[in-house]
Amino acid sequence: MAITERISAADVRLDLGAGSKRALLQTLAAEAAQRLGRPEQEILEALEDRENLGSTALGRGVALPHARLPGESPPVMLFARLKRPIDYEAKDDEPVDLVILVLWPEAAPEGFLPALSDTCRALREPAALRQLRAAATPEEVVALLHRHGRSVDSMPEAD
Repeated sequence: MAITERISAADVRLDLGAGSKRALLQTLAAEAAQRLGRPEQEILEALEDRENLGSTALGRGVALPHARLPGESPPVMLFARLKRPIDYEAKDDEPVDLVILVLWPEAAPEGFLPALSDTCRALREPAALRQLRAAATPEEVVALLHRHGRSVDSMPEAD
């Protein structure tokens, strides 16, 4: 199953309002905490710890905040298109407006790097980025991600 096939319309937020990187991470952490039944602060700290190692901005207005979480929770991916681009400390100095959050269980480390790689692959084409920025519905975003993603065989299944 392709990693991008783990994203459903329910995992997509269009025109999300976030005025800063921290506000964005807080919003994503709150959403993920609700899905995982884990404390929001735990997820936010994991994301901030990763950002402290270096920005997860990929360039061209895209960020891939990610973290590994203790335990065996299922992987969580969320897609957000921001209402207004924000500074995300990208190496190309481009503000970020497309974000995919990846949270992965530490109990399944073998799938984490392929998941990140697959997600980057889905977002590397300029045409894909233009289409994601123009998508009118969460379902359209999901279809675009499926089209641009690829299969990853080592992913743990969600319960």
